[in-house]
Amino acid sequence: MRGKILLATGLAVGYVLGTRAGHERYEQIKSAAARFWHDPRVQKQVHTAEDFVKDKAPDVAGFVADQGKKVAAQVTASKSAGKSASKPRSATSTS
Repeated sequence: MRGKILLATGLAVGYVLGTRAGHERYEQIKSAAARFWHDPRVQKQVHTAEDFVKDKAPDVAGFVADQGKKVAAQVTASKSAGKSASKPRSATSTS
């Protein structure tokens, strides 16, 4: 019983100390990430990327729409070809 109490106490102390250190480290990482994100050099690249995406978005949308239409046409054609090929032949005999 004494061993279980010591184990539980050790776990509780370790948990408290670990969460305290963990929270401090989390705050350090969070502030470093915020400093990085707000750096003018990073923001310049963010704006460059945004402008590029805004410029290319209509081209990409058009390309995707065209490719979608092509695929839909191919699927429709293959379905209609499959239906005509799977229709049973008429039972007329030629003699």
